[in-house]
Amino acid sequence: MQYDVTVIGSGPGGYVAAIRCAQLGFKTALIEKYDTLGGTCLNVGCIPSKALLDSSEHYHNAETHFKEHGINLTNLKVDLKQMIKRKNEVVGQTVAGVDFLMKKNKIDVHHGLGSFIDKNTIKVTPASGKASEIKTDKVIIATGSKPSNLPFIELDKKRVITSTEALNLTEIPKHMIVIGGGVIGMELGSVYARLGSKVSVVEFLDSLIPTMDKTMGKELQKVAKKLGFDFYLKHKVTAVGVKGKNVTVTAETQKGESVDIKGDYCLVSIGRRPYTEGLGLENVGISTDKAGRIEVDEHLKTNVDNIYAIGDVIKGAMLAHKAEEEGVLVAEQLAGQKPHINYLLIPGVVYTWPEVASVGYTEEQLKESGRAYKSGAFPFKASGRARASMDLDGQIKVLADSNTDEILGVHMIGPRAADMIAEAVVAMEYRASAEDIARMSHAHPTFTESFKEACLAATENRALHI
Repeated sequence: MQYDVTVIGSGPGGYVAAIRCAQLGFKTALIEKYDTLGGTCLNVGCIPSKALLDSSEHYHNAETHFKEHGINLTNLKVDLKQMIKRKNEVVGQTVAGVDFLMKKNKIDVHHGLGSFIDKNTIKVTPASGKASEIKTDKVIIATGSKPSNLPFIELDKKRVITSTEALNLTEIPKHMIVIGGGVIGMELGSVYARLGSKVSVVEFLDSLIPTMDKTMGKELQKVAKKLGFDFYLKHKVTAVGVKGKNVTVTAETQKGESVDIKGDYCLVSIGRRPYTEGLGLENVGISTDKAGRIEVDEHLKTNVDNIYAIGDVIKGAMLAHKAEEEGVLVAEQLAGQKPHINYLLIPGVVYTWPEVASVGYTEEQLKESGRAYKSGAFPFKASGRARASMDLDGQIKVLADSNTDEILGVHMIGPRAADMIAEAVVAMEYRASAEDIARMSHAHPTFTESFKEACLAATENRALHI
């Protein structure tokens, strides 16, 4: 079979790239190693984790806030089996949606491991049955990433687990030890903390979600402590041992003092690594860097002229929406268009509650670069809408250029921050000033008023409601 474009990997980057290629008139194939489409994000990442986060938040609210709202419940309990079943149904519906989109766009889907024979020939090896070959003009590699591990930790996937297993536990842990205080660790840790688990987070650095503005990490730590989290910041994990149903994590402080943390589950969430195993990159002479990432130019082209790579397998933030933008960029370039991506304005989100969202420069980055900036913040405890919904934790921080007032960064932790960050992205795409946002009418009462107030605070400290 001869194709114009073949995409290897059906995660958000891959399937979106395939759709855009098909829309632009290319005869397109999509190769997926596993039985279902959607990659990590849809099957064992973004979608199932959000389903569990929402379910656990409903339970937590019923347990802690409903009485104050005048709703009295008796015999409240968690049905974890049903919770996981609903999560699986959400995944199934979402994956089925991708199947539909492939058919709608007349994209040929091939299930099996895709590997290069040469730059225009790809072998597809299914889990069972006979391998086949595809001929193609262009190739887009979108094979994503896998959870990282430390060399001395043995993942038995029963007691010492990754995010994949954490989405399918059959019991609520008594004490879950989370190695890594980043996005995945905090999201999945909060799922089980809300359901009654004691959660201890061991983090090598001095703050949570270390890629984000430090204020956000500090605020998230305060909120998580209310849920009963324990934190071991600036602790280096040196050993993880399992004996029966008991797990012991040994960590060392910066002073060299050793501490043993005992629990019944250990979630290893220290990041993710590019996944290129079995691709046969060596057959076409594609190189990877020390981190295992495929090297690409500014057009996302590899050192082989007809092969491109996108998403987690190349440099940059490992985010589904970043991969999607890159997939569209490559497809449109192949059609002779001139798209662009402003990587600074790809937002990052942590789906705890309250949510954390960020776009643009952090305050630490501005200080390091020596750029003159001003800052304004507004706490949600001063928001009428937040008082009405009992979502009083968190704040919005706006960073703007001292001279031009252009917004340089927006960082928020609060209710619906994942959705609110979009206004900040739009503002920054059009190079709005803090004054521009401050002059826009925001409906009352809404959470987004807090963004306006933070912009007022950044312009001569003019916030109205604090």
